[in-house]
Amino acid sequence: MIDMRPQSETWLALSSELSSVEVRLIETAVLLLFIIMLRALVMLVLRRQVSDDRTRYHWRKGITYALGIVGLFLAGRIWFVGFRSIATFLGIAAAGLVIALKEPISNIAAWFFLIWRRPFVVGDRIQVNDHVGDVIDVRIFQFSLLEVGNWIGAEQSTGRVIHVPNGVVFNVPVANYTRGFPYIWNEIELVVTFESNWRAAKELLLEAAMQHGHSLSDEAEAEVLALGRRFMIFYSTLAPTVYTRISERGIAFAIRYVCDPRGRRDSEQALWEAALEAFAQRDDIDLAYPTQRFFHRGQEALTLGRPPQP
Repeated sequence: MIDMRPQSETWLALSSELSSVEVRLIETAVLLLFIIMLRALVMLVLRRQVSDDRTRYHWRKGITYALGIVGLFLAGRIWFVGFRSIATFLGIAAAGLVIALKEPISNIAAWFFLIWRRPFVVGDRIQVNDHVGDVIDVRIFQFSLLEVGNWIGAEQSTGRVIHVPNGVVFNVPVANYTRGFPYIWNEIELVVTFESNWRAAKELLLEAAMQHGHSLSDEAEAEVLALGRRFMIFYSTLAPTVYTRISERGIAFAIRYVCDPRGRRDSEQALWEAALEAFAQRDDIDLAYPTQRFFHRGQEALTLGRPPQP
């Protein structure tokens, strides 16, 4: 006997005979096919719109992860009854996206923090981890530093631009050279021999520090001290000073003074040249440096007027 029912009725009859597991398998396969086709379409658009290989790679990874998370929760909605609640599904999907896009979301949250709290702004010199530089740009996902230091002495510019994710400010300390107290303390150590006139050497170094160290007028010093008190920074004086101590090579002096963060090398050069010129005019002051002495027992004994010992 030939079945004369319409084709649609035949399909409904066949569908009703399928088990619940088979229906879910078919739905899952259709979903998987849809995700693959959607990813291929997005990748096609991405290849046409983005020419940089590095940027294209990051977009490809992010889209793959995002579609994978969405596909996983859509499949869960098919297989588990609890996922059929829209509120539950949206909540779990949002949680999955937060996990998959943790770094971008953290960077955006840190961007709001940078705008609100302003731990640094464009133009400040900061240190993040081992990177020191001047802030030249702050964007929604990252900020950029013009690097100083590294293989260059006295924290001068290297010419490199470092891009740092905003989220790093939540995980590591950020040191600001110019916010709050606009200067930094710098120290230069110089060692003279034990036989030198150390009192005269200290006076010469103090004169050089007062002349070439960063000198502040009374009004500027009062302003700096008042600004420091806003951040619970207290200094009794900002005048240069010289500290004395004994080292294994001689008498060591530490010249301590305030300077502009970007002028540290220039100030060091001025102080060193002033010290060298001042010491060159004195016969009783000698710089200490590592030396070697060879002792010959016989010759040393003759020099002292003693008979050489066998």
